[in-house]
Amino acid sequence: MSVRPRRTLLYVPGDDWRKLQKAATLEVDCVCLDMEDGVALNRKQAARESIPRALETLQFRAFERLVRINAIGSGWEEEDLRAALQMLPDGIVVPKVEEKEQLDWIDKKLHQEETQRGLSPGSLRLWIGIETPRAILNLKTLAAHPRLEALIFGSEDLAAALGATRTPQGWEIFYARSAVVMAAAAFGLQAIDMVSVELYDTERIRAESLFGAQMGYSGKQIIHPNQIAPVREAFTPSPEAVAQAQRILEAYEAHLEQGKGAFALDGKMIDLPLVKAARNTLARAGKAPQG
Repeated sequence: MSVRPRRTLLYVPGDDWRKLQKAATLEVDCVCLDMEDGVALNRKQAARESIPRALETLQFRAFERLVRINAIGSGWEEEDLRAALQMLPDGIVVPKVEEKEQLDWIDKKLHQEETQRGLSPGSLRLWIGIETPRAILNLKTLAAHPRLEALIFGSEDLAAALGATRTPQGWEIFYARSAVVMAAAAFGLQAIDMVSVELYDTERIRAESLFGAQMGYSGKQIIHPNQIAPVREAFTPSPEAVAQAQRILEAYEAHLEQGKGAFALDGKMIDLPLVKAARNTLARAGKAPQG
């Protein structure tokens, strides 16, 4: 799995050429060309035609280009996947995954594509949406799949399935939000936090993003350019946090040479869990590999 931070995952409707062109100019970590929720039922074919063209002709600034197909079982997934793979994106996003059999199906399709194109096994990355109660209950099985790179938490679909009322505090989906980031950490995956439906309330977006980062999410889904800056800020460790992490690691190495484990720094005890946290901070900042 790439250790490069994936702070911002921008969805772009695959049938809207103007928005696709705009997305190519934006400074995001990952761009996801969408065939699912962002595309009307009568525009699915238009998305299948526009997305390969966009992948071939547009120079995206994002380091990772993904395509989200419709859910397995929707009846559109086969045609979506054929279109998505024409110009070889970096990965495929599959929404509303609930069962291991769905992962096995997409894994087989991606393996066939890799074989036909002479690509290394696992070259085509797989991200999945965790968006239903059944998916939450099956998280351990789903997250263990070897093809996976990331889990994406879908709060709005989950709340609708629960019959829950969404609130700014988000306690109605907190259990599931915690479960997703826990499963991702257990299986070495990146966890991408929920979409904020606020498009212009910068402070609320920043606060929601910061809480997700504090929970352990590596990044957040975004649906509008206005969300890029506050999300990136929240998921990027501050210069002070980076400097402190570097101090901890330097002190750790010095004490390790002396045969010491735990030690004191600035009046606090530093042991291996805090050393690991410091390494995580540098990894999120893009300063060092996670170790």
